[in-house]
Amino acid sequence: MSSVELAPPTRYRGAFRRLYLAEMRLVLRRRRNLILLGVLALVPVLIGVAVKVSDPGAGDGPQFLGRITGNGLFLVFTAITVSMPFFLPLVIGVIAGDSIAGEAGLGTLRYLLTVPVSRGRLLAMKTLAVASFTFIAVLVVALVGLLTGSILFGLHSLVLLSGDTVGLGSGLLRSLGVVVYVTIALFGLAAGGVFISTLTENAIAAMATTVSIAVFSALLDAVPQLSAIHPGLLTDHWLSFGELLRSSISWVDLARWTLLHLAYAAVFLSLAWSRMTTKDVTS
Repeated sequence: MSSVELAPPTRYRGAFRRLYLAEMRLVLRRRRNLILLGVLALVPVLIGVAVKVSDPGAGDGPQFLGRITGNGLFLVFTAITVSMPFFLPLVIGVIAGDSIAGEAGLGTLRYLLTVPVSRGRLLAMKTLAVASFTFIAVLVVALVGLLTGSILFGLHSLVLLSGDTVGLGSGLLRSLGVVVYVTIALFGLAAGGVFISTLTENAIAAMATTVSIAVFSALLDAVPQLSAIHPGLLTDHWLSFGELLRSSISWVDLARWTLLHLAYAAVFLSLAWSRMTTKDVTS
């Protein structure tokens, strides 16, 4: 334990909030993170342009893509679906893996521990910042998809996967539900990245390991012989937000999938707290 942990930290009102806002400013001003958000923003634009210039009657590609031409709102769902296997996990892995390891690698972690915030509260602040960036990343994909879809194809009443039609307002509300669900799903991975980030001072290694969690889970999910464990894998229900695009939503299934993601987050964050509160911080 470092010497700053020998005495209980003095509590100052608003210290956590100021630390969190400072962390968010740092995260959102970092050029690397802005570039990553820019890459995410390109995904719906490229998909929209590709669909616009292609022959809608060619019949190529998934049927889900064909719905974009009739309603730009489907570009939101398509862009999120395309981003989930690689782009979003990569961005989340970079941010989460860098959260603690980046500070340790730069030698600034021990100085952060001298402010009137305990190690547990510092971990909570870092986790909240990672969760906030996760939401922002998903929201960027959705908002750019919505804007691009409205310009190229227009926004209309939403024809659900079940064949029923709902108004545009309900469609936008369901889109927000998709963003929230995907954010929670990715937060399980982000929490794993925070835990790994407490184990090393090498931010690159923490980032790569975090992304590897998603890759390994997806590989296991692709093996039919392991179907018995598929429902418990981290990535198995990442694309289950399609349930929100049905007229009769199974809230029981949505709650079960959401709780699974939160369970992963709880386990990883418990391990991170145990490591953070006992590690010897020398840098």
